[in-house]
Parts: sequence; structure tokens; C-alpha cells
Amino acid sequence: MAYMQAMQIPFLKMHGLGNDFVVLDARAEPLLDARAEPLLDARQESRVLAPEIIRWVGDRHRGVGFDQLITLEPATDADVFFRFHNSDGTEAGACGNGTRCAASLVLAETGRSSISIRTIAGMLGAERMADGTIRVDMGPPRLGWAEVPLAREMDTLHVPMAADGVSDAACCSMGNPHANFFVADLDALDVFRIGRELEHHALLPERANIGFVQVLARDHIRLVVWERGAGYTLACGSGACAALVNARRRGLVEARCTVTLPGGDLVIEQREDGHVLMSGPVATSFKGELTLG
Repeated sequence: MAYMQAMQIPFLKMHGLGNDFVVLDARAEPLLDARAEPLLDARQESRVLAPEIIRWVGDRHRGVGFDQLITLEPATDADVFFRFHNSDGTEAGACGNGTRCAASLVLAETGRSSISIRTIAGMLGAERMADGTIRVDMGPPRLGWAEVPLAREMDTLHVPMAADGVSDAACCSMGNPHANFFVADLDALDVFRIGRELEHHALLPERANIGFVQVLARDHIRLVVWERGAGYTLACGSGACAALVNARRRGLVEARCTVTLPGGDLVIEQREDGHVLMSGPVATSFKGELTLG
């Protein structure tokens, strides 16, 4: 595709346990000037790239590659606004590991120990812990069928979804929809095939992140996630939160668990007020410039 002229946009490549992100800063000024309007998503003024550009940047062979793209924007009621896009160009309501990564930048920039973050899914809080990990308050889960959302009224703790080797989903929203399947042996599942199929299940009108959960102990679970709009990922922060929430709802675990994902461990805790806290490491892989045009 041809545009009027090439533009350079600085970016950071970050990851949380291998769940990787491209971070763009559009707080001080728009990403591009008016001469490059075709590069922009008109629905979001000039602070968000157009879906076709997001897909190009997300391509791991032709672009930079990421699970989610994060755009930092100004906020009127918080320290910063985070906007998330999947690698297929669709917008996501929440991204736990991405929030931790981008929050670490704002925490370092401000020198503060905690910040407030506005997202399209609601307000979040982030803080740097004494051990250097970043903890995010993801808020309380949304458990109603219309909040997930599901296609019709039903018990979200036992949703009649099934595919080869899995059935009886537990669903909730952590700012984005999640469906969890509890299994005896994760290694026996073809998560690529099953996840791709279940993401588009008829009971999930907005699709969902599909989490496969193996409970190892009352304080330890193992999780693999097929992410809506991104596919298989080494880690999924909101997915880890959903897995803890749904495992607790079924009486399988305590309020605080280590969640082991293919990329490493997160610590997830649900407070008495329902808020879910997620702690883990963040890393910066490299920085560069996107040349668009």
C-alpha cells in the first residue's frame, strides 16, 4: 500500500514472561501529522494507527511482531490512558501483562511508586513492588452472562461448550471475555486446534480468550491460553486472573496462587473485596522506529 510519505514513529518492544508488546507513546502529540491521515484510525482521531497498519506491525515476518500493541494516550481522570490492540487489528478491552509492562515505563518516568490507569474496560492501578516486579489491580471480575458476554442467559460457572477433550467451561470477564476449561493433563491437549475452534464458539458473540487450566495444588495452577485475536501466547495476564477466579468459584484453589504459564510464573491474588491483583516481571527487549509509508 502506498502513502503520501514515510513517517518514523519511535516504539519500545517489551514482554512479560514472553507475552510481547509494541508500545507507542501518543500522550504529548499525535503519532503522525495531518499529511499521513490514511495511516490513522479515523474513529480514534490521530492517536491510533489504522487496523491494516496494526496488522502489518504485528506480523512477525514483515513487521515487528507482537501479541498486543499498546498506545499511551492522555487521560483526564487518571495518570495515563492505555489502549490495546491485538495483532489482528481488533481492539482489546484489557491486557494484564501489557498493563504491567507499560505501567513500568510510567512508574520509572514519574519516579512514583504507584499510578492510576484508564482503559476502555475501566480504571486500573499499578505499583512497583520491593522486589522490582510490577503489580496491577485488575479490578473485580464480571460474572454475569451479559457481562462476559455470552449469547444467552445461563450459569457462567458451567457453560455448555465442548471440543475434543474439554467441556464444561467456566466464564468471566476481566475487562475482556475468558472461558476456562479444567483438565487433568494439559500436555494431552492440542491447544492450537481446540483454542482456535472454541474462540469462535456460538455462545461467545464477541469471541473469548480460551484458557486450559490444570490444578497442581491449592496454591498452584498451570495455564495455557489461546488469546482472542492473537492466538497461542507464552503468557496472558488477564487469562491468569480469570483462571484463578474461576478455579476459586469451583472451590479448587485458595485466594492466592502461583500461575505457571509457558513463559513463566505470575502471582495472582483475589482480595476479600473481589479485586484481582497480578504480580510479575517485565522486560524491555529493544527500541526502534516504525517506518510507515
